[in-house]
Amino acid sequence: MISRNFFTDIYPIKCLGEVVEFLDSMRRPVTESDRRAGNYPYYGANGLQGTIDDYIFDEPLVLLAEDGGHFGNPKRGIAYQISGKTWVNNHAHVLRPKESIDLAFLCRVLENYDVTPFVTGTTRGKLTQAGAAGIPIPIPPIAEQKRIAEILDRTQSLISKRKEAIALLDILTQSIFIEMFGDNSPLESKWNTVSFGDLLEVLTDYHANGSYEILRDNVVLKKQVDYALMVRTTDLENNNFDDECIYIDKKAYDFLSKSKVYGGEIIINKIGSAGKVYLMPYLDRPVSLGMNAFLIRLNNKVNTSFIYHFLTSSYGKEAIDKNVKGAVTKTITKEAIRGIKTPVPPLPLQKEFAQRVEAVEKLKATHHASLSELQALFASLQHRAFRGEL
Repeated sequence: MISRNFFTDIYPIKCLGEVVEFLDSMRRPVTESDRRAGNYPYYGANGLQGTIDDYIFDEPLVLLAEDGGHFGNPKRGIAYQISGKTWVNNHAHVLRPKESIDLAFLCRVLENYDVTPFVTGTTRGKLTQAGAAGIPIPIPPIAEQKRIAEILDRTQSLISKRKEAIALLDILTQSIFIEMFGDNSPLESKWNTVSFGDLLEVLTDYHANGSYEILRDNVVLKKQVDYALMVRTTDLENNNFDDECIYIDKKAYDFLSKSKVYGGEIIINKIGSAGKVYLMPYLDRPVSLGMNAFLIRLNNKVNTSFIYHFLTSSYGKEAIDKNVKGAVTKTITKEAIRGIKTPVPPLPLQKEFAQRVEAVEKLKATHHASLSELQALFASLQHRAFRGEL
């Protein structure tokens, strides 16, 4: 993360408004109902929002979130490059660099910038054009800007390739499941089928109601309560159990029984993205169940790895979706989960599948460790570059 207090006096500092031209007046918002899908990308505060049948811009530009951006967590990105025929709505500033600044360098400076000092509004933060124009930017010589951008681009490319490798390993696991058990209707017809409730040891949605805190960038935003993580499906979705997490106190944690989380449990969303399934990782700290989710522990008739991959297979997703109710707010009940028809292959075959998955997971762990190292390297290079130390 980059902040306005980060830069040294090695490079001249200018305000963003001095080095770019704002093309915001050319933006045109389109409601989702009026937007017709087409051949041109449609961009907003957080990147690509879909496609549209017309375009406004046709040149390399930098987009900077105006409202709705990740201002509280800029590590997720608040700026990005676009090029070619594009359409931009009114939730992102459109920046055309002047001669003094390289486009790729500009994007690298802004993409993880802490702009909170320039953001107005409490409920929904907004980075106005006037606020954005005042953001300090280091301005090395153009040749140095290009060198910095190239180094960061190469590192980012390695990060992207590592993420692609992890995604391919996820596909490999799915392929192993289909190879061993089939998919869709063959899954149900090939094996004995029981109600999911027959396989459960625990199904609970009970969560702690004790005092809690939010931890962001290792800084406590509420009073000091640092005992047990209250894991939410947003944490599982982002594979993030460190930043912007909720913690409960020891008293609240000790009161829990079945909803203490040890790792290896199946977690299912019960509201919103109802029916979304996660496998709880093993963490080196006390963990409790968060709100709006079910925690599932299975009996000895089935293997957890098999059941998780069954529930996330196309057949499993379809079986769950049939039980999700609600037009506006989607929900699923305990009774509906218990009633899901579940195939039960022979336990030795389930365990063989779990062993093959474990081998893939070990390889994924190696890639994740490499990814973490690359991300740390990128952050280090980013800091050194903009301080004139690269």
